[in-house]
Amino acid sequence: MRPRSNILDRPLSKGKSEVSHSIVALLFSEIVQYSQSRVFTVPELQTRLHELGQDVGTRIIDLYFVRERSSKRETKLTQMLLFVKTTVWKNLFGKEAEKLEHANDDERTYYIIEKEPLVNTFISVPKDKSSLNCANFTAGIVEAVLTHCGFPCKVTAHWHKGTTYMVKFEDFVIARDKQMEEK
Repeated sequence: MRPRSNILDRPLSKGKSEVSHSIVALLFSEIVQYSQSRVFTVPELQTRLHELGQDVGTRIIDLYFVRERSSKRETKLTQMLLFVKTTVWKNLFGKEAEKLEHANDDERTYYIIEKEPLVNTFISVPKDKSSLNCANFTAGIVEAVLTHCGFPCKVTAHWHKGTTYMVKFEDFVIARDKQMEEK
């Protein structure tokens, strides 16, 4: 008889293979419908999805560090963004985000680009709500992960090259990162 392992002790990667895309689509569709029934405008719906994403992001990063005890905490901004682009994205969506770019005109702004976000794949948007981008849910997750790892920021989702997540960090995060590079 095999001893049962605690669900919190299993790695995230093993748990990911147990969930099908159709279940994720169904659950996310229900989240959108639930949220839509409690708001009146598209911006309110996007804000609500962002807030729900923040709740998920907080739990995801806690769960990651509980399960992966051997991983180190990133202290440099670029390394943390690469962690989100690769590790967090793989654990959530089964693949890495396509690109990570730094804005040319603002040192506080970075872009994570995903051509076809999973959360937009299974949602049919009515014509009267054509500006709705359900990737605001993912933006909330990213914002919570970065903020709870010591990199406070605001993350928004935009239609550009697929979906682009604009990550705008607080001024002190950039100043702290520059100080660390000098040492």
